[in-house]
Amino acid sequence: MTALKKYSPPRKRLFVTLMGLTCLILVGLFFLAWWVPNRGLANIHPNLPNIIGIFVAVLSGIAILGTALLVLTTALGKDIFFTRFMRLVVIKFLLPLIELVGRGLGLDKDSIRQSFIAMNNSLVISQRQKIKPDRILVLLPHCIQLFDCEIKVTGDINKCVQCGRCDIKGLVDISRKYQVDISVATGGTLARKVIVEKRPKLVLAVACERDLTSGIKDCYPLPVIGILNNRPFGPCFNTSVDVEKIEDALSRIILMENHPTPSQ
Repeated sequence: MTALKKYSPPRKRLFVTLMGLTCLILVGLFFLAWWVPNRGLANIHPNLPNIIGIFVAVLSGIAILGTALLVLTTALGKDIFFTRFMRLVVIKFLLPLIELVGRGLGLDKDSIRQSFIAMNNSLVISQRQKIKPDRILVLLPHCIQLFDCEIKVTGDINKCVQCGRCDIKGLVDISRKYQVDISVATGGTLARKVIVEKRPKLVLAVACERDLTSGIKDCYPLPVIGILNNRPFGPCFNTSVDVEKIEDALSRIILMENHPTPSQ
């Protein structure tokens, strides 16, 4: 029998730590790039080492300042400065470097991805955008539904007969309560097609670490909040999700108007 895999809530601390370490490595590389050829540069022009040194110092300062701003933004939960641009830097540039550093330290790839997802969620929520329900898309993997269910909800979650055997019932309730669109996708290609067709302002996606990480990267600059699914029987088979986490995330971003709060 396959052992149940338990998941602890993803923490930002690991990603922040690796981000700081990566920043120090980059600063060290910048310094070496200036120091090693320093004498040769002086032969070209006596002031060239100083000019290159200033350039390296500026790059190092930007790296340190950017890291500090990211840490403050996630710690305070507030959009301090250039949060959208910082998400770009983290997603497109820092993440590959951090994964490389993490592998060098022998860290589990999924642990790094979990921490990255938590970091990304914090940056998205820190912008404190309030979005109308019809501009929010909740995207689910098809494996949330029981494998042997005869009524397939891919394409229309409202086909669910509300038997309560899987989490689809609770998700349908959320869809009706908040009037948000919930779609089930059978893979990354269909998920991208759904996003293009529905043109949401924000996506709340449920998936595994790998799919969430790639989805967040592919969707930028569209903000994505990622929620990890539970996989007690292994990947892509009878998975589940904490419905309360989805409702909590919606309560942070949805423009309520006449819509109820989770406590109601």
